[in-house]
Amino acid sequence: MILKAYKYRIYPTNEQRTLLHKTFGCARFIYNWGLALRIKKFQEEKVSINSIDLCLLLTELKKEKTTEWLGEVCAQSLQAALRNLDNAYTRFFREKKGFPKFKKKSGHQSFQCPQHSKVDFANNTISIVKIKNIKAVFDRKFEGKVKTVTISKTPTNKYYASVLVETPDNPKLKVEPVFDKAIGVDLGLKHFAILSTGEKIENPKHLQKSMKQLRRLSKKLTKKKDKTSKRREKARLKLARLHEKVSNQRNDFLHKLSTRLIRENQSICLEALNIAGMLKNHCLAHSISSASWSRFIEMLKYKAEWYGVNILQIGRFEPSSKMCSCGHINNALKLDDRNWTCEKCNTTHDRDILAANNIKNFAFNEQSLIENLGNHGGENRAGLARINA
Repeated sequence: MILKAYKYRIYPTNEQRTLLHKTFGCARFIYNWGLALRIKKFQEEKVSINSIDLCLLLTELKKEKTTEWLGEVCAQSLQAALRNLDNAYTRFFREKKGFPKFKKKSGHQSFQCPQHSKVDFANNTISIVKIKNIKAVFDRKFEGKVKTVTISKTPTNKYYASVLVETPDNPKLKVEPVFDKAIGVDLGLKHFAILSTGEKIENPKHLQKSMKQLRRLSKKLTKKKDKTSKRREKARLKLARLHEKVSNQRNDFLHKLSTRLIRENQSICLEALNIAGMLKNHCLAHSISSASWSRFIEMLKYKAEWYGVNILQIGRFEPSSKMCSCGHINNALKLDDRNWTCEKCNTTHDRDILAANNIKNFAFNEQSLIENLGNHGGENRAGLARINA
């Protein structure tokens, strides 16, 4: 079984839109209420409470007169908001992610429906608890069991339903990596990706191309002081639409490139980059964030699980761009040196293509293969055994 998410545009009626907005507000209120309570409990009593404890307190909260309006929306969505808060705390302590923040009324809004949701392709509708037959546009169909439906509203006032489906498809088994069927990928800024085949894929730089217009629209918005005026709302919508366009362009590029690499290669070799550390360089932080390397690597990994492709990663401290094919390491290489000549064999290298080839060679080092294949469990044990033999 494979879990896949399908995102569809929905067009609720005025009555349905009112119910959706109520649920957005209630889910946001409960998330903020749970976060404030957890902070207060820890500060005053040094006690940590989880989502189960908060769900029990939620039942009592809904009985109070001042908050009895919480009963107008689906109770599952409120409980899901508390579970999301619990997951945010887990990421903060285990993965050292940012501390959970209070949600705002402005911006992206969403809530989850974990049960009793229905997708009707014949009538082009999606039904959730308390809101039936929401008109939807289906560009793709699926087969499988609907697990969770997430309803969201973008800052541009568009509504979407993301349907998580347990499909009957099984992930393809991974085979032992073959050097000739693998490709090394070096991520960069001028060129988004440099392949070991010598191909350089240009960085589209969607954000940089729209930066002048973004500044102009942002300046217009700041001049509208009255937050309730229609002119300010029009200015906000123009800015939000441009941000949405840039985001869609970036995601389209990343999806197409990651899908192409997965389809054309049996194994993909990458470098484990310290992206969080690189973002501390204020001269490059804007360009690195715009490139979305983390999102690209994430796409490669989950698509590789679907189609049985090996993802081999090398350590971040390997001298990928500094080591010549003869083994000599140029420790004096600077970031602005895009070409360099080896002192030992007198060979001139393109820094990026050399890095892509070295990433591939390092990935097929015996110890690296054992570590990479060992992380994938049973489907790669046969290949691991052959390497160890």
